[in-house]
Amino acid sequence: MSRFQSYRAEVRPTLALALPIIVGQVSQMLMGVTDSVMIGRVGAVPLAASSFGGHIFGVFYVLGIGLMVPVSILVARARGAGELREAGEFLRHGLVLAVAFGVAEMLAMAALSTQFHRFGQPPEVLAIVTPFALWLAASIPPVLAYLALRQFAEAMGHPWAPMVIMLASVGLNAALNWIFIYGNLGAPALGLTGAGLATCGSRLAALAVIALWLRRDPKVRAAWPQRWLGNYDRARWREMLRIGVPASGMLLFESSAFAFSGIMVGWLGAVPLAAHQIAISCASLAFMFPLGLSIAVGMRVSHAVGAGERARLQPIAFGAMGLGFGVMGACALALWLAGRPIAGWFVTDAAVIALAVELLAVAALFQLVDGLQVIAASALRGVSDNKVPVTITLVAYWLIALPLGYGLGIAGPLGAVGIWIGIAGGLTFAAIFLSVRYARRTAA
Repeated sequence: MSRFQSYRAEVRPTLALALPIIVGQVSQMLMGVTDSVMIGRVGAVPLAASSFGGHIFGVFYVLGIGLMVPVSILVARARGAGELREAGEFLRHGLVLAVAFGVAEMLAMAALSTQFHRFGQPPEVLAIVTPFALWLAASIPPVLAYLALRQFAEAMGHPWAPMVIMLASVGLNAALNWIFIYGNLGAPALGLTGAGLATCGSRLAALAVIALWLRRDPKVRAAWPQRWLGNYDRARWREMLRIGVPASGMLLFESSAFAFSGIMVGWLGAVPLAAHQIAISCASLAFMFPLGLSIAVGMRVSHAVGAGERARLQPIAFGAMGLGFGVMGACALALWLAGRPIAGWFVTDAAVIALAVELLAVAALFQLVDGLQVIAASALRGVSDNKVPVTITLVAYWLIALPLGYGLGIAGPLGAVGIWIGIAGGLTFAAIFLSVRYARRTAA
């Protein structure tokens, strides 16, 4: 079998695993997009405030995502080695990490909300953002616990039920938004605060449903823990942290760069911040396809490592990169050609729409490299390569993306567009060096 044929042979099973994960990720993202669209109908200032609060939440959330990455990696590896009881132990230990870290993050974000005035945001944004941010903070423990359970199910080869649960939670979030943002069914019209309440409620519901499903599903019974409390193994936690802490670092460098880019946009005013929120919502939605592929790649690479099938490591990852490149090319074309009608879905403010169109054009340019870097990073985690990728992402986002964006957009004349060009530069660096790193680590 030629190299191309081996790559193509691995695409179908990767896509079969990734498809429900992608839909689930899109559902998660649609929750934020739904919030943006429904908040945007209230006005540009609430939309700008949701952007600021969402970016702060995003930094805490991705740290938790990184710590939950070992659940999928180690459960898939244990399943590949035929050790189902060990898979259940990693779920049990992962849930303890999810709850403990989630509570710590919730308290940290609540404390940070008292210091929002230090971020240089417009006064009208600061006046309304804190209650919204506090509801997002309260949603961190349930969303991380849900993530641990979802990754366990996916790593055990059962990704469809979590997908359905996430789709249902999006519908629930939209319904709760309709009630609490606009004051329907006798509820008070809470505006932006109502969106935060709706998000927290829908995440709690998703956690309850997935826990109930997994407990009753006979397909995962062999790996389901027989006990939940006590008899914890420090060696398992060390193994999880050995993977999770670097993963959190990589995600932190990227997400904090996006978050700080949003803060820099906020220095330019409420209109640029609202336009930024529209563009980042659309770019993030497109990003869900390669993100779902990357999760599937990480699990399949880990499964191959556990099964001792090293020859499959490059075909799995590079086959997925080729698929991701093609799909993200189509997404880039859509953002480039349909920027104005897309922006018009969010707001009616002409100034916000005009700037959002420019930002969507830049977003179209970095779609291709964004897909490559996230797949390469997940593949590297699958082979337990952690330290060098962390350094690559640090350089990409904090030594390239942010300084370049500041130079072009704040110190220079390009404004929000210049800040987004900086992001594109950092993503390009990460895509090149992470892909090369994986190729070298898995060479025959």
